[in-house]
Amino acid sequence: MKNLWTVYLLIMSALCYSLTGLGQSHTPKKVSILGDSYSTFEGYLTPDSNYNWYYKIPRQKNDVRKVSQTWWHLFIKGHQDVLETNNSFSGATICYTGYHKDDYSRESFVARMYNLGHPDIIFIFGATNDSWADSPIGDYQYSDWKTAQLYSFRPAMAYMLAHMVKQYPDTKIYFLLNDGLKDSINKSVIEICKHYNIDCIKLTGIDKQSGHPSIKGMAQINDQISAYIKKERTGHLAGNR
Repeated sequence: MKNLWTVYLLIMSALCYSLTGLGQSHTPKKVSILGDSYSTFEGYLTPDSNYNWYYKIPRQKNDVRKVSQTWWHLFIKGHQDVLETNNSFSGATICYTGYHKDDYSRESFVARMYNLGHPDIIFIFGATNDSWADSPIGDYQYSDWKTAQLYSFRPAMAYMLAHMVKQYPDTKIYFLLNDGLKDSINKSVIEICKHYNIDCIKLTGIDKQSGHPSIKGMAQINDQISAYIKKERTGHLAGNR
């Protein structure tokens, strides 16, 4: 009789564990990144011909040494997710105008936005080089884009988001907005993300070395993204879009 009672208790415990969801396994989400130098690391880019900034043999003026120290690797491991595609390109602008007014149409975010695999989550981490390169800001435009207009930031940004929400209809898209950018870029990103109902995570106080996140800065980026998503999923976001 005692043994039967023990078996009964074990069965009821297992049932309660299952019903409360505690026994459910985590289904990893596939995460893709569309980014610039901040999201690169040698050996982890698709395609591998993209330019890197973070290498296995590290730069002297930045302390990031391992891929495990990058913001996206920290996020993926911390959430038990998997990397789908990291299509990041060092120096890339969102629009077609790069440094010294050179034509960056090949490496631009607009050119690379379709090559992200089949993710559940996309992080777009850009606009830094558009700000630093002093790319033309242009006008807000949400349809009927001409190629010439994609050489300016606002039309290119809108063009990118408009096409990405159609290309990835079942994917959650976040835009990561770096701190320290020009006010015109910040306002444009926020306005255009709002137009397309894309969450814009505004980063603050990121520690940098040579203009790029340090180990501390990478951890700060991950922490701020994770905090935002936690609030979003628990319904505690207010006025952050």
